[in-house]
Order: sequence, then C-alpha cells, then structure tokens
Amino acid sequence: MTTPLSEAAAPVTTAPTAPAAPAAPAAPAARTGRRRARRGGGALATVPLLVFTAVAFGLPAAAMLDGAFTVKDPATGATAYTLDNLTASWHGAYLTALLGSVKLSATSAVLAAVLGLLLAQAVVTSRLRALREAVLTASGVLANFGGVPLAFAFVATLGNSGVLTRKLGLADTGWNLYGFWGLVLVYLYFLVPLMVLTITPALDGLRTQWREAARNNGATARQYWQHVALPVLAPSLLGGLVLLFGSAFAAYATAAAMVGSSVPLVTLQIADAISGNVLIGQENVALALSLDMVLVAGLVMAVYLPLQRRSARWLA
Repeated sequence: MTTPLSEAAAPVTTAPTAPAAPAAPAAPAARTGRRRARRGGGALATVPLLVFTAVAFGLPAAAMLDGAFTVKDPATGATAYTLDNLTASWHGAYLTALLGSVKLSATSAVLAAVLGLLLAQAVVTSRLRALREAVLTASGVLANFGGVPLAFAFVATLGNSGVLTRKLGLADTGWNLYGFWGLVLVYLYFLVPLMVLTITPALDGLRTQWREAARNNGATARQYWQHVALPVLAPSLLGGLVLLFGSAFAAYATAAAMVGSSVPLVTLQIADAISGNVLIGQENVALALSLDMVLVAGLVMAVYLPLQRRSARWLA
C-alpha cells in the first residue's frame, strides 16, 4: 500500500513552544568578583608595609612606653611601674631643655614661614620658568641637608674663625654662632626651602580671576592680599608653620655638633641621659623625655592634618 505523494511531501510541523526566559546577565557578578579580588590583592600588598611599620616603629614605641613608666631599684634590681620618670622630665634642667626646644622651634618656624612665603611668591609670579625650576630643585636638595655636614659648613663660614667672620669683622660686633640666634640661622638653612616646597602649590592654586575681580572692584594689592589671598592661604600657611616646627623640634645632629650643651635642648638632654654624661641610671628619664616629644609631635600633627584638609578644599 503506497502513500500518496501529497502526504509524503507534507512538512512535519511541531507545536509552538513558549520563548525561553532571558538568562540573567553575568557581567555585574563578574565585576563584583574582580573588585573583591583587587581589594584582596591590595590588602595583601600592604602586609609587608604593616610588618615593617610594626617592627620599625611599633616595637620601639612599646619599649619607650614601658621604660618611661618603669623604675629600677639599683640595690635589688626589681622594677616597678610609676610616674616618677615623667615627673622628673617636667622639672629642673629637663623642663628647661623642653621649653628651650619649643622656643627655638617656634622662632625658627615663624621666621622660615615668612621668608619662605616671600621667596615662593617671587618664584610663582616670575616669568622665568628656569628660575622656578632652579629654586624648587635647590629647595628639594637643601630641605634635606642637615646634620654634621651642615654644622661644619656654618662653623667654617661663620664660626669664630670662619671665612666671613674674619673678612666682615663679625667678631668685633659680638657675633656668636654658638648661641641661640646662631642656631636659628642654621635651622633657617633647611627650613626656608622646606617652606618653599610646602607653600608653592598653594600659591599656584590662587586663581587669577580672584585678583582680577578684586582689581575690577577697586581693591588695591594690599586689600587683595588681606581680604582674599591670605584668608585662602591661611590653612596652608598654618600647616606649613606646624610642619616647620616639627622639623626643627626633632633636629638633633646639627645642634649636637654645633652648640653641644650651651643651648638647652630636649634632644641633647636625651642624649646626655642615655650616655650617662650627667647622672648614671637616667636612661628611663630619657625615655620619658622621648615620650614628651612624642606628645608634642602628636599635638602638632593634630593641628596640621585638619588644616591640610581644609586647604585642599579651598584650592581644589
């Protein structure tokens, strides 16, 4: 029995099916996974830095805190926790040295801030690009030049038998490099360049439209600086002043090589207490003095960081 041709050639039809639901996009999940992987890799990359910080800063800080509050009995060798070391660091010669460091640092920082601001303004407004690059490059070098080489350079130049001292007859005027103001002069050598590097970006952030608007409204140059520029620059100026204070407060090698103990400074007192030059067994008092310096530095940073954030908002 044969099948008709019409039936053999008829197409095979199937029942219509519902369209498949679209698959959920995988891109957001992939992006989330990549972000998590990057975060995990970034956190892992910070492990060496955290370990180094813990070893280089955490262990000395812990030893300083432990020693600052520890007193050892010379007879029995027993140790006890007390506030005697901190109390001693706030009296007598130790307090004089701490106040001397604060006075020296504040004086140097104020003078360096004023001189650095004037020099940076002259560089920013100059049309000579080579002058700007030369001053900024020299500032980057001189801001990191200190210690015994700096002390030797000033002693050979302005000491009692220095080249300029003899040629200019400074000895007849009562000039003394090895006193308070001599040390201030030496500190200015690296503080002024540091101020130039700190304040130049803020001066670059002063928009020319502000000066033009003040001029169009009849303001003089003094009024522009008094009512526009200085209020905007105030956070950067104060932040730079705090940074200069901290740099001068922590300086040791230059003062030790130049003035010795003729100028009372807390860093020199710490060195004397550790080495036993004055009294034997004052190592823990030196640690208490170091803790005092850390507290002063912490106060300085507590002032510096908010000022920097406020300056960044103004000059962004």
